[in-house]
This record gives sequence, C-alpha cells and structure tokens, in this order.
Amino acid sequence: MNILYLIIFFILGLLMGSFFTVVGSRLPKGEGFITNRSHCDKCHHELSLVDMIPLLSFLIFRGRCRYCKGKIDELSSYMEFFTGILYALAFYVFGFSWNLLIALGIVAMLIIISVSDISYLVIPDEVLIFFAGYFLIIKCLSLGVMEALISILSGLSLFGIMYLIMIIGNFLFKKESLGGGDIKMMFVFGVVLNPLLGLIVIFLGSLLALPVSLFILIKKHENLVPFGPFLLISFAFIFFTGINFNMIVDFIKMLSF
Repeated sequence: MNILYLIIFFILGLLMGSFFTVVGSRLPKGEGFITNRSHCDKCHHELSLVDMIPLLSFLIFRGRCRYCKGKIDELSSYMEFFTGILYALAFYVFGFSWNLLIALGIVAMLIIISVSDISYLVIPDEVLIFFAGYFLIIKCLSLGVMEALISILSGLSLFGIMYLIMIIGNFLFKKESLGGGDIKMMFVFGVVLNPLLGLIVIFLGSLLALPVSLFILIKKHENLVPFGPFLLISFAFIFFTGINFNMIVDFIKMLSF
C-alpha cells in the first residue's frame, strides 16, 4: 500500500510541479497563472492538454514545440520531475500527518521561488506572504495559537538576523550583498524552524552557493547568483531530515576528537 501511495504522490508532484513552474515564471511578469491559457513562448500558440502532460509531453515531442518546432525550456521538465520526487519523499518521511502538509508547502515554495529567482532574480512578495500564512495556519491547527505566536517571533528573529547580515555585507563589499526577497524569506523559515536551525540554513545555503558562484564568476564573468534556491534547498534538507541543534552540536563534538 505504501508503494501505491508513493506512486500517487509522485504523479501528484508531477502535476503540481507543472503548476508551480507556471506560477514561478508568470508571477514576476505580472501575468495571470489561473485563467490565462498556457502557450508556447516562441510562437505563442495555445497549448492543448496533450502538450501539457507533465514530463511525458517533453519526452514525446523531444523537447520541442509541436507547432513551431522551437526548443522548449528544459527547466519546466526538471522542476516537474524534481517535484514528483520530493512529493513522494515527503510522504515516505512523514506519512499522513501535519508535517506532511508543511513538507508539501516547502516543496511548493522551493519550486516556485527557484523558477522565479533563477529566471528573473526575483522572489515575489505574494509567494512569501502566502506561505507564511499557510505555515502559520498549520501551526495554529496542529499545535495551538500560542505555538503560532511563538513561530511569528521566531520568524521576526531570523528576519532581523538576515537583515543585519545584509547591512554588514553591504558595508564590506560596498554594494548590495543580499536581495530583499532573501531577507523576507527568512521570516517564513522562522515560522517553521527555530532561529538556531534558521542560522544553520543560512550557513548551509552559503556553503552550497559558494562553488556555484565561483563557477559562474569564472565561466561567465557574472557575479549575480540567485541565492534563494540554495537557502530553500537547505531549508528543505533541515526539515526533511529532522535535524535539530543538539544533533549538530554532538556532530561537531565528534569531529573535535
């Protein structure tokens, strides 16, 4: 039965991944993503259901538009597949629980913001507001109003820490070191995690971003790298693995011997 559920969640992830990609690609441009019909970015031909089957359409038509034969951006297919895997993983780790709803929200946030930040270097405020409210509602329903209020304080703490990091970075580098979206996103992280784990997210995100930033700087001579996806990957990793601060302290102590 668990295998059947894993397959169902994988397929659901493929479908939702397609929707999340549309949201992430259209929201920064001010385009509607609910009523507006999907179309080819090159010939602008409206797409039928056959053209929009997650992952399969890309494979069947070999990554090209069925109408103009133009090459389709592979990002959407990658995100669909990645969402399917993460949805199945979320169910495998948490089963049917409140944490599953949080995990699925984290995956949705990861995909939407990654598409937006990679494509346009923008993290839409609407996405952050929606997921902050979503996580707070789940906290309130599952743990009570007091826990939800504590989560708000945790979010504000992380927001303040990230804002301080930005000020220091701007002073050291004499230019904008962090985007406003990255700072606001830390509030959402704090709603789910305690501030100490939020600091670990910042550390891991920076660790992941460093080699990619160096590669892009050397290869393309660019220093603008979307930081949001790295923070979100670290955020998802911390939540999915259930790592807590005591485990991290014990690990550091083990390394010191």
